[in-house]
Amino acid sequence: MFSSVRVRLTIWYTVVMTCVLLVLAIATYLIVLNNAIRRTDSAIVEQADSFLKTVDAEANGQTGVEVLLESVTVAISEHRFRDTLFIVLDQSGNIVASSQEPERPEEHSAALESLHGSLHSLTGSKYPFDTTRSGRRAYRRYFRPFSAAQKLCTLVVLQSLHPQQEFLETLIGTFALVIPLAILLASSGGYFLARRSLAPVTAMGAQAGRISADNLHERLTIENAKDELGALALSFNNLLDRLDQSFEQQRRFVADASHELRTPVAILCGEADVTLSQPNRSPEEYRESLSILHAEAYRLKQIVEDLFTLARADAGQYRLSPTSFYLDELVAECARNMRTLASAKQITVRCDAQKEMPLEADETLLRRMILNLLDNAIKYTPQNGSVTITCGEQASQYSISVQDTGQGIPADAQPRIFERFFRVDKVRSRSESDGGGAGLGLSIGRWIAEAHGGCLELTRSDPNGSTFTALLPSSQTSPLIPRLSSSR
Repeated sequence: MFSSVRVRLTIWYTVVMTCVLLVLAIATYLIVLNNAIRRTDSAIVEQADSFLKTVDAEANGQTGVEVLLESVTVAISEHRFRDTLFIVLDQSGNIVASSQEPERPEEHSAALESLHGSLHSLTGSKYPFDTTRSGRRAYRRYFRPFSAAQKLCTLVVLQSLHPQQEFLETLIGTFALVIPLAILLASSGGYFLARRSLAPVTAMGAQAGRISADNLHERLTIENAKDELGALALSFNNLLDRLDQSFEQQRRFVADASHELRTPVAILCGEADVTLSQPNRSPEEYRESLSILHAEAYRLKQIVEDLFTLARADAGQYRLSPTSFYLDELVAECARNMRTLASAKQITVRCDAQKEMPLEADETLLRRMILNLLDNAIKYTPQNGSVTITCGEQASQYSISVQDTGQGIPADAQPRIFERFFRVDKVRSRSESDGGGAGLGLSIGRWIAEAHGGCLELTRSDPNGSTFTALLPSSQTSPLIPRLSSSR
């Protein structure tokens, strides 16, 4: 039951609503009670002032007990109020006169029982008021010393609080009826609102449960893209877009890898079958067959090694082995090593790396990146062309640029040039017999640059040739190669 978010929200809403209503009811009750007592005290003081003015007027400066009694009796007779009792006490605390009503003598008598005990404590007090009870009735009591006919007396006014009690009891009864009803309505409305507000979440959960690898193209329905649930659905749809793209890249990667591996394997099997089907062959023919088998096996080995390298990079398990060396010397060495390959096509390889550039990085990986760029440039440059590799420094980065004089890369193919197994079919294609690779060199080169905190980009490509530029920080400190992003 409490596992439901709707129920928990409703319970919390009901508890908070109950606390607010109870605090409001208690505060209202106390404020009303305090105001009622203040109004009662004010009315008692006014009645006492009027009573004493009547006593003074009747005494008219005369003295004596008889004058006092007569004046008080006249004042009592003129001040007859419902639920109000006037009592005059002499200096000894004895009752001189009172306005006790004949029809309710027992109530007023009970209210006077504690009179003498409170007289001495309240006569000199700044607030000469107290509250006394007589059965179920409560009285507000007021003590007022005065002098009349040269006699010191005390006026006691008893005001019944029965009307105030009735009003407060009515207020409590109203709260007892309204508060449970308000809580019931609030809890019902809260559950309805919670259920209605969370209905899109339930619907999104049901839709998400139906999405699998077979229908990864489906997306969650967004009713209102501007609220929090709409933002959640939009984020989930963006996640599905990335997953769909990743799945598509993985499927394409597997298909391309299978295609690339199938060709050399088929050549190996076919050449072996042909060789074995003709037992009477000359040594030259066997040597030619073995040369073909060796070339295809070497090509297959390179593809497998590249795939293994990318797989370890994707899993974040390939660690750098940094050493200290000079980047300019490494670039010059790679250029010398590739001149033999370039001379077969009468291609000139130029190297411009004159400034010393010390670097702490993985020399083996950087060598592989540079050789891949040079090999890529040589293979896509026609005969009598040229390849130039330049090594320099800009800001806090080292730059390595490889420029060829080939036919360039079409604009529509440039965004995909770093994808695995991607090769431009028309402009930069080459035959299988040309020793063509599997289309992994640029992907590995970009990964190596990013593993060192740099980048590898295609900075220029037009009909006059292409230029690839690698930027590397001038200092390397992180030995852990990051995980490859799924976009490559």
